[in-house]
Amino acid sequence: MNYRQLTTARSKRGNSDEKRGDETPREIEVEVLRPGEKALPRAEAAPGSTTLDDPFVALVAKLMDSVFRVPGTKIRFGFDPIIGLLPGIGDAATAVTSLLLILQSAKARVPRVVLARMVLNVLINTGVGAIPAVGDIFSVWFRSNARNYELHRKHAGTRSSTHSDWLFVVALLAGALLVIAFAIFSIIAWTQMLARWLS
Repeated sequence: MNYRQLTTARSKRGNSDEKRGDETPREIEVEVLRPGEKALPRAEAAPGSTTLDDPFVALVAKLMDSVFRVPGTKIRFGFDPIIGLLPGIGDAATAVTSLLLILQSAKARVPRVVLARMVLNVLINTGVGAIPAVGDIFSVWFRSNARNYELHRKHAGTRSSTHSDWLFVVALLAGALLVIAFAIFSIIAWTQMLARWLS
């Protein structure tokens, strides 16, 4: 298992400081690996912050959930509710995009319990979002991608990836796709039956 430790190093600031014996402590981060292990990629951390960031996840989350603002209000929305207006295929497309972000979080070593929470956010957004009109309004408020991005920032890089982790992620994403597909097809079928009944 990889782990990181902080050690304190001291550097001297020029000849004049050496004469006075002044030293400035600074912290450097050292990754300690066991024999045969390879260094794992890390997400970027904002200076002075304990959260980890991923530019790709941040960009997609913004585009999907908060790139636009309703004039004169603080209400923000993205392409998620707009694409969701397309019957059936719209909700499926936004759900697949959200699952790709979860896959990126898995690569960034987000804990499995947090990945499960992310999938639950996507399922809630897709399930309710499949309801005509009401679902799009719900998507503007719920913003599952923005929620998952915050989870990514807080938990990325907190564990090492194993084969069992990837099996879990694949099974989780496959199950989520099945549930999403079933929900969308069920709502479409129910809508068609209702339309026939009303006509």
